[in-house]
This record gives sequence, C-alpha cells and structure tokens, in this order.
Amino acid sequence: MSALLSVSTAADDLSAAAAGLFTQQWWQENAETLVAKPLRILLVVVLAVLVRAMVNRGIRRLTDRTATGAVPSVLRPWRRRGRQADPVGVETIAARRQQRAAAIGSVLRSFSSFVVLGIAVVLILGELGVNLAPIIASAGVIGVALGFGAQNLVKDFIAGVGIILEDQYGVGDVVDLGEASGTVEAVGLRITRLRDVNGVVWYVRNGEVLRVGNKSQGFAQVVIDMPVAHDTDLERCRTVMQEVADDMYGEPDWAEVMLAEPESLGVESITAAGVTMRVQVRTTNTDQWRVARELRQRLTERFVAEGFRAPAPVLAGSVPAGTSS
Repeated sequence: MSALLSVSTAADDLSAAAAGLFTQQWWQENAETLVAKPLRILLVVVLAVLVRAMVNRGIRRLTDRTATGAVPSVLRPWRRRGRQADPVGVETIAARRQQRAAAIGSVLRSFSSFVVLGIAVVLILGELGVNLAPIIASAGVIGVALGFGAQNLVKDFIAGVGIILEDQYGVGDVVDLGEASGTVEAVGLRITRLRDVNGVVWYVRNGEVLRVGNKSQGFAQVVIDMPVAHDTDLERCRTVMQEVADDMYGEPDWAEVMLAEPESLGVESITAAGVTMRVQVRTTNTDQWRVARELRQRLTERFVAEGFRAPAPVLAGSVPAGTSS
C-alpha cells in the first residue's frame, strides 16, 4: 500500500513539474532564446534577401538602360560629303555596349551578393552568441595570406575589370597584345582568349597585358606603299595612285566602307633600291583588309599598264649607280 502511495506521489510531482515548464515565469525566462533570437535571425534573413533583390534589380536596370539606350553622337560613325552613318558600324557599337553591360552587370551582382550575404552571416552568428573576434581575426590573417599568395590572381581580376570598363577590346576585335595577336574570342575577368591567323588559340592573362593595339575599334586606316624605280615620273605616279583610289571610292559597293576620300601622299621613302610611294584611305574596321587587298590589286594592274617599273634588286655588296660608297 505504501508503495502505491509513493508511486502516486511521484506521478503527481512529475505532473506538477511538467505543468511548471509552461508557466508564465518560465516563458519570461526563456522568451529571449525561444522568440526574440529566432525573430531577429528571421528578420536578418528577410532583409538580406530583400536588399540583395533590390540591389540586383537596380544593377540590372542600369545595365539594361546602358545596353539598349541611344548611341551617343560622338560614338556614331561619320562620313564626309554629307553621307549617312554606316548602319553596320552603329550595330557593332551597340553589340559591344551590350557585351560590356552584361559583363559589368554580372560582376556588380556577384560583388553585391557577396557583401550582403557576408554581412547577414556575421549578424546571424552574432545573434547565436558566437564570438566573432576570433573569426574576424582569422579572416584577416587568411586575407593577408591570400593577398601574398594570390597576387597574380588578384592582379588579373583587377586588370580584367579595367579592360571591360574601359572597353579596350571586345569579342571579334583584332588586337596585338605583344607576343600574341589575333581575333578576340572571349574576354573574361582573368584571361583573354584570342586566335591568330594560323588558327592557334592564345590564352593571355589580363594582368600581363601591358599594352593593347586594337585594329578594330572605331575606324581603320589602310596604308599602301608601292615601290617604283628611281627613274619613275613620281608626280605622274602620285596622280595615278590618286585616280585609282578615287575610282574605287566612287563605286557604290566600296563607298559604303570607305569613310573618307583617299589621299595620295606621294614619296614616302627613298632607298638605294628605289622609291616608295604611299596612298592611304580610312575604312570601317571590319573591311580594312578587304579594301587593302582590292586597292593593292588595282594599283598593281594600273602600274603595269602605265609602265612603272619595280625597283631592281640590289645584290649584297653592290653599290647602285649614282651613289657613293
């Protein structure tokens, strides 16, 4: 009988203890842990998501407006003699602007997401009672170590951002990067990929690009040198070169890609072998090689018809007539 009474008493004590767990005093003592902290963490998460979405939307609107807005007048191709702007050139500039806007937007969105989410994680850890001092100190040490160990990587990324922002070159441009030259196939934050005339693909780190020669930006200047013999009528030769270039410029098919009237500059250099005559013309960047080949062919054919002789080859050790050793 006494055993039954003890069991009943223990059961009553457990019931009382269980009921005491949910008393008002218990809730007051544990409200910070059970209600306030979860709500604050939830608020941080919600604010982080909202801020990230708003920032990304703002960046996307900015880049879309930049990519699809009107082309500034200073960037539009121009023609002399009152001709209209080349629509191909305008489309090329618009495509380059869209590529730049997409690349810059991707970089800005990634950076903003990293900053916002990083701040949110730090705030959440603080709410959970984690001591942030060792974490921040460790992050500083790791950052210094990465700064020393990944200097080239950081240099490449910073240089890549500068190349994109400054529009030094883009996909489809023919560039000279020093030891590597060719057509750009891809521009990334770390490397640039281009293909040369032999089909070889080059991967160039952006941090190693010290200077860039862009042959496809804005307009191109076609310069053709024609060597002739010393006894050539140079004034007649200059006139013939001007006539050939003007005839080509007057044709409708070529007038659309030749942005200015050709100029026959006359004598460019005089050597022991002969005289070099020069003519130049401004063209669109995508048609410079086609224009150069056609103009060079026409000049050669006209020179043959006019009887202009090419310079005689100079043998090693010989002294041409009329010169002194």
